[in-house]
Amino acid sequence: MEMAYRERWRAEIAEMRRVLAGLAMKEECKWAKPTYTVDGRNIVIIQGFKEYFALLFFQGALLKDPKKVLVQLGQVHAGRVMKFASVKDITAKAATIKAYVREAIAVEKAGLRMEKKKTSDFPVPEELTERFRGDPRFKRAFEALTPGRQRSYLYHFAAAKQSATRVARIEKAMPAIFEGRGFLERR
Repeated sequence: MEMAYRERWRAEIAEMRRVLAGLAMKEECKWAKPTYTVDGRNIVIIQGFKEYFALLFFQGALLKDPKKVLVQLGQVHAGRVMKFASVKDITAKAATIKAYVREAIAVEKAGLRMEKKKTSDFPVPEELTERFRGDPRFKRAFEALTPGRQRSYLYHFAAAKQSATRVARIEKAMPAIFEGRGFLERR
């Protein structure tokens, strides 16, 4: 299985596999990573990053997370990760990992899903509203984007803490928006 930073996390991958081995899941290779499924449905995936090792829960947002160990990465809607720094870290949290995975399996078997966010759930920054007022053609181009593309831009614009940064982000995105491309398609 090819995976980013595989060599760096070789021991952690082995330890995580050991922890997950006793649970009622099937290990498959998806996206070149060890992925655990139940009845063909994704439960967790093992991922190695530059700074940390992680176990991603596909429906992690639906887990209770009593230990507060699940982290949302970026714009990911339902997925949550449990981060680790070493084999020792994984071994120390083995009981927690198993408990969370059992809950994730139960969530999957119950067919629970996160409710999809609507575009209207995302705040429209005042700077974008101002730009729309001054440039109706730009407003039409933005509204012609798919809802997913609109949401990714709204998230990107609103994530800036300062007004000047929001304005700069909007201006930089304008050519791509006029071309009908999404935020991740701009480059």
